Amino acid sequence: MNVGSKASSKALRLLSKPTVPRYRSHPIRAASQCSTPGSSNPPHDRPHFPCVDAHAARESRIISSRSSSSSAPSSSGPEPPYARPNPKSYKVYHHDAPLPLVYADPLPSFDIAYETWGTLSPRKDNVILLHTGLSASSHAASTDLNPADGWWEKFIGPGRALDTNQFFIICTNVLGGCYGSTGPSSIDPTTGEPYATRFPVLSIFDMVRAQFCLLDHLGIERLYASVGSSMGAMQSLAAGWLFPERVGKVVSISGTARSSPSAIAMRFAQRSVLMADPNWKNGFYYDGLPPHTGMKLARQIATITYRSGPEWDLRFGRKMRKLPEPDASDASPLSAAAPSAAQRADRPRMPALCPDFLIETYLDHQGEEFCLKYDANSLIYISKAMDLFDMTAPALAELRLPLPAPRTGPPPLPPSLATHEASPNHAQYHHLLSHSKSHPPPPNPPLHLPDLAAGLRPLANTPVLILGVQSDILFPVEQQREVADALRIAGNQMVSYYELGGVWGHDTFLLDVQNVGGAIRGFLS
Repeated sequence: MNVGSKASSKALRLLSKPTVPRYRSHPIRAASQCSTPGSSNPPHDRPHFPCVDAHAARESRIISSRSSSSSAPSSSGPEPPYARPNPKSYKVYHHDAPLPLVYADPLPSFDIAYETWGTLSPRKDNVILLHTGLSASSHAASTDLNPADGWWEKFIGPGRALDTNQFFIICTNVLGGCYGSTGPSSIDPTTGEPYATRFPVLSIFDMVRAQFCLLDHLGIERLYASVGSSMGAMQSLAAGWLFPERVGKVVSISGTARSSPSAIAMRFAQRSVLMADPNWKNGFYYDGLPPHTGMKLARQIATITYRSGPEWDLRFGRKMRKLPEPDASDASPLSAAAPSAAQRADRPRMPALCPDFLIETYLDHQGEEFCLKYDANSLIYISKAMDLFDMTAPALAELRLPLPAPRTGPPPLPPSLATHEASPNHAQYHHLLSHSKSHPPPPNPPLHLPDLAAGLRPLANTPVLILGVQSDILFPVEQQREVADALRIAGNQMVSYYELGGVWGHDTFLLDVQNVGGAIRGFLS
């Protein structure tokens, strides 16, 4: 090496940080004077953070996986795994006519992925359309093509809430999704490239209209029921609103008819951290690395809204993770692995800045599990559609959506009665539907309640089951109460409303098979 060059390099390094000694003044020295003699940590070593290093490690795995898949493709495909996972396990309907959209020009064509369970009756009058939450696929339960458990596995099957002995159940991946239906990651036929953020902004109503295009293709004129939880509850209400004569009953679980400012704020925070990921590139990342770090952080924020504080208190409390075995090569007091190495008998446990409490490790795990399973742009578009959902009359008028007339015919009979001639049992069934469960009227009704009642008028003659969960912080139970109140003000005398206890929060609809499933089964049958 040239001596002059070496000296110049040394001088440049010295000049590059002239202010460092200035900042290491008396407060730092005072802190060091309080240190216990014999500390094993050199005072100027930089700490390292495994929870931060994990992002770079994940990125390396993605790059490595893509490199290896180009020469030896695997059956599961390269990461990220949301790239059309297991396409042979679901059916795809291609609609080659334009789909009108609320906020944009019509979508020229689209695909809808779907799966089915049960047997379609000869009259095609036993169909239930099951709507998904934000990031779910059409795989709600196991099938012959895909025996893996679905996201509502314990609710679908013989004798279950959605009884396949009686009903034919259809579940789709929503328009805008990434599990087989057309969304931002799909190829734009006009360019031959992924839509990315050129994809049109969607509404919940657009998603439902796309589903009814599928029903038309299948020759299904009427649904026995429309069922959904979370975002699916929005779709279920929208289906009954758009097509009062085609939807026999509506089940809305842990949902709302008007997204609240708090829910909008939570979803905005998720989109913000996702769009701030340098890999997002304004949505045009499909030829490179996905914004996996932003996705992980977004999922962590979302998970906070899915469960409840009381559950976490019972499940995790303030417990800390188990410390790893001491490693002499890692003695930094601030890294995640450090406490074991820096721990001394005469000191309390050394805290870590990376996940240390069990609740932190839980959120970290949830984010890690999700960040490569779903398309970032789909998350952005679908969560925005949830924010835009508002069924108050002024909001619907602004969308130029005319209010359909309420259904004119009686509610559909369950399969056990529909196959028999008219009898007193039929009248008794309709009488039972007209007696809904009640709750105390709100002492201070929200100002938008009359507008919501006016907007929900098309559902005045449709039986509706509404389930709320008292520990839900994403869709607080007050929102389900106001839907029930608005429907009754609109003249609906067939509203069944239940509030569920428990500590599972918003995810109760996935976990409480006995109470959620029992209410659905009773309402449908």
